[in-house]
This record gives sequence, structure tokens and C-alpha cells, in this order.
Amino acid sequence: MARNLDPKCRQCRREGEKLFLKGEKCFTDKCSIERRAYAPGQHGQKSGQRLSGYGQQLREKQKIRRIYGILERQFRKIFAAAEGRKGPTGENLLQLLEGRLDTVVYRMGFGASRSESRQIVRHNGIMVNGKRLNIPSYSVRPGDVIQLSEGAKLHLRTKAAMEAAEARGFPEWIEVDVKAAKGVFKAFPARQDLPPSINEGLVVELYSR
Repeated sequence: MARNLDPKCRQCRREGEKLFLKGEKCFTDKCSIERRAYAPGQHGQKSGQRLSGYGQQLREKQKIRRIYGILERQFRKIFAAAEGRKGPTGENLLQLLEGRLDTVVYRMGFGASRSESRQIVRHNGIMVNGKRLNIPSYSVRPGDVIQLSEGAKLHLRTKAAMEAAEARGFPEWIEVDVKAAKGVFKAFPARQDLPPSINEGLVVELYSR
């Protein structure tokens, strides 16, 4: 499966904000945005360059892709599915992204980052409704029960990730039993429950050109 292998911290600096791609490091002062809040590269510290409307739309699409770890072809397929659903396309897009199994695993705290959560899924560490599932892009449905396999529960990284997630609190749209390493995807998140820093409307405008 193709992946974006660009350094995670470099991706955050390119977008000028935390994308939370490195797990617990993003919550400390070791975060690259805290230390170097400018774009990477030779001309990264130069400021004052304004983006065109198209540039802003493209930048926002890239940011969302990086947050969720989606490549361009996958992203276009998800956007097409969002257009085919009832309701605002932008909100549908975010809900479909949040409904991916790797993202749900991350939201439940089974992995410290989305990339780590994707790895847990691909290595057969996740069960959905009692059945082992190793497809990160699987679309979770409301009411689905997600849990760690017995082997995955023993991993120290998984335990540490769950403890950290429990300390920060879980989103409203999921319910997690930390001791049992099990959670329920209660519903797709409402737009107000997702980060306001994401401007999905720009992506809709981009693909409407």
C-alpha cells in the first residue's frame, strides 16, 4: 500500500500548525511547531507571500490529506462518496474520514497517532464486532464495537497510548472502556465537534472548479 513517507514534523511546519502526526511528542515542547514555526526549506523563514484563492484551496486540501494520512487518489474517492450522500458535502467528507477504521482506532486511544493506529490495524491487532479486520480504510458504522486483540493489549506502546488518551479525554461520538481495551463508535461526529481550524469548504470549492 502506498504511503506518504515525508517526515511528519516537516509536514506540520509546511502547513504552519500542529497536525498531531507524531503522537505524544506533539503535546510537548519538543514539537517542531513550538521550536520552528515556519515552513521548512531554504526560504521557509521568508514571510509576506500571500496565496491566491486557488492556492488557499490547494493548501487546505493538502492539510486535510496529511492529517488523515490519505493519498490523492484515495482522497478523491472519499470526496466522490461525500458528494453522493445527503447533506453538506464538506461535512460528509469529514465524517467519512472520521469513520475510517484507522481514525476510529486513533480516536479510541489504541494508537498514539494515526500512522501508529494504521499499523495496528494492518498487523491484525483490531477486531470489529468480534471479527479480526486489517483494512485501515474500512468504513465503521454507528454501533460497531472496536477492540484490541489479546496480543495487541500486551504491547507497552498500546498501553501507554491508551493511558495518555484517557488522561486527555475521548470525543463525544465514541465510548471507550479502557480496562477492556474496547470501544463503541456511537455516531458520526457533528461538524461542531471537529477542529475549527479545518476549512472543508475550500476543498469543496477546489473540486467544484
